[in-house]
Amino acid sequence: MADESQLIAALRDAVGRAHVATDSGRTEHFRKGFRSGEGAAAAVVFPQSLVGLWRALQCCVDAGAAIILQAANTGLTEGSTPSGDDYGRPVVVINTLALDGIHLVDQGRQVVALPGATLHRLQGLLQPLGRAPHSEIGSSCIGASIVGGIANNSGGALCHRGPAYTELALFARVDENGRLVLVNHTGIELGDDPETMLANLERGEFGAVGELPHPEDPARARMASDREYVKRLCDVDAGTASRFNADPRRLFEASGCAGKVAVFAVRLDTFAVPGRVKTFYLGSNDAAAFARLRRGLLTELPEPPVLGEYLHRDMFDLAARYGKDDFYVIEKLGTARLPKFFRAKGRVDAWLAKRRWLPRHLSDRVMQGFGRCLPNHLPRRMRDFRDRYEHHLVLKLADDNIDAGRAWLTRFFEQGENEGAIFECDDREAARAMLHRFVSAGAAIRYQRVNQGKVGELLALDIALPRNEMDWQEKLPPEISRQIMHRLYYGHFLCHVFHQDYILEPGADPVAVKKAMLAVLDARGARYPAEHNVGHVYEAAQAQKAFFAELDPTNTFNPGIGKTGKYPAAGVGGCGCR
Repeated sequence: MADESQLIAALRDAVGRAHVATDSGRTEHFRKGFRSGEGAAAAVVFPQSLVGLWRALQCCVDAGAAIILQAANTGLTEGSTPSGDDYGRPVVVINTLALDGIHLVDQGRQVVALPGATLHRLQGLLQPLGRAPHSEIGSSCIGASIVGGIANNSGGALCHRGPAYTELALFARVDENGRLVLVNHTGIELGDDPETMLANLERGEFGAVGELPHPEDPARARMASDREYVKRLCDVDAGTASRFNADPRRLFEASGCAGKVAVFAVRLDTFAVPGRVKTFYLGSNDAAAFARLRRGLLTELPEPPVLGEYLHRDMFDLAARYGKDDFYVIEKLGTARLPKFFRAKGRVDAWLAKRRWLPRHLSDRVMQGFGRCLPNHLPRRMRDFRDRYEHHLVLKLADDNIDAGRAWLTRFFEQGENEGAIFECDDREAARAMLHRFVSAGAAIRYQRVNQGKVGELLALDIALPRNEMDWQEKLPPEISRQIMHRLYYGHFLCHVFHQDYILEPGADPVAVKKAMLAVLDARGARYPAEHNVGHVYEAAQAQKAFFAELDPTNTFNPGIGKTGKYPAAGVGGCGCR
């Protein structure tokens, strides 16, 4: 193993002195997680070309260093940063955001995305073509990368698209003999040697573009999206979850790799934008009625809805108060400026954190104060439903499904056993309902930060329930309930994927509460994490442990991901994430 000074010198030769940072102040933002987690690193490297990335990887492999790949660092489970300072070898973080190329294939029906390309940039590129990427709004607003979504099998709100997934990728791995090898499974001819292939890829100079047979099922071609998801989603009698990070069906090479290989490119399907869309807002006080509603929407319409986003009334209230400033920022600035806004806020927060004499989370406190001065932002009919109903659903239908869905929903609530009501949103109500659901994801974090000292820790879980589960509303035993100040539920209702945020009572032990909570979820047959992968927060499932060990037998990439112990050899131990 080379020492750190030799490694840093080699990295500077590979990518240029200006693109290797070693000063702790400059590297802090890249060593610290979006929500939690941080650690030491010998260097943070910013390659400016795919060839530079390949050379940097080779330097790290030659030196026996641990490699952590990172793009926007938006992960919620500490998967894109070091965790702790005791890896026992140099740690190098390689940030790929400068490698943001996107190439259109087949007139935009598919794309080839490089490691730093963002969802937001892809949305803008596809919009004039009447196409859309796998995910829209959500994490794209804070600059999340396309490859990051694939690497984590991330989910999303859109029922037709399932988890972010592809079987067509170009990636580097370290084999059993410690050699760095480049694997081209894109179905695109790029050349023979690695540097030629990577240079051609970056320039978009492709040879033949075709299909590749699936290695385990040669009768079918590799997929560039989860084309089987709709059928799986609509099987509402199945006793398993529709999607979750550790699903063995969707652990394949780059997909679900959690950074255990270096992904240079992914080839993905895009999706036609609907001609017409209509949003409906539903409310009920009966969880059983919503359970019947979900089954009917997935089995009795011509096709599944576009999305069905759930909010509990408590989450509605918290988001209305603690997400109001984010709501106005997004509405007034538009999503195009949001990634820059959130990056700027991150830099300000890092600077303020070093001023120990200032209150903690000062920017959040200032923005919260600003939000209190803003006028009420939610439409009257939404506020009326808030007063009347505990459970809320934002439902979006498209094209020929609109008329059929409208008639079905009317019949559903006219039946005596289905308590609740519905209204059809105008354009303003539809936009504001979806935006309110979106800002709910950060409301619990804001609440906990501005009330620090008055409330306990924030425990955030994302879970997937079995598709046949009718009793979906959580019931916690008293020994857990009395340690929780606020229970906040929201999520992707038709997929049966829920985000569950808990504000604990002051003094409650978050580790003990989480352990007890996971035992309850295990008894319900829930799978977790459902969308954010294991990182350094959860123990990896057995299928993931075997998958990670096969991808990275020398444990070079992202050591400690999903492990219980101190960075054991690949295939040993286990750990976890939100």
